[in-house]
Amino acid sequence: MKRAAAPHERGPKPPEPPMRLTAQVACDPNTAEDVLWTIAERAPELRMWLIANPSASAELLEYVAQRGGPGVARGFEVLFGAMDDRIP
Repeated sequence: MKRAAAPHERGPKPPEPPMRLTAQVACDPNTAEDVLWTIAERAPELRMWLIANPSASAELLEYVAQRGGPGVARGFEVLFGAMDDRIP
């Protein structure tokens, strides 16, 4: 008698649901770079959160600075102010 296949043996799993772009995703250092670029290009309301992501590349931050968006200027003010506070 043939045994029934376990769920993980039945073939490929269905794809994961689409990722929701949120502020948490934008500032998470583990978020993939292609997702960060998607946020930068398609979600201007989340661009300010990319500034808080320690994994954001210089190129990505330059793009965000040039494109702007709600809170972006203030986000860079906070970032540069924090950097000034650390310089002796």
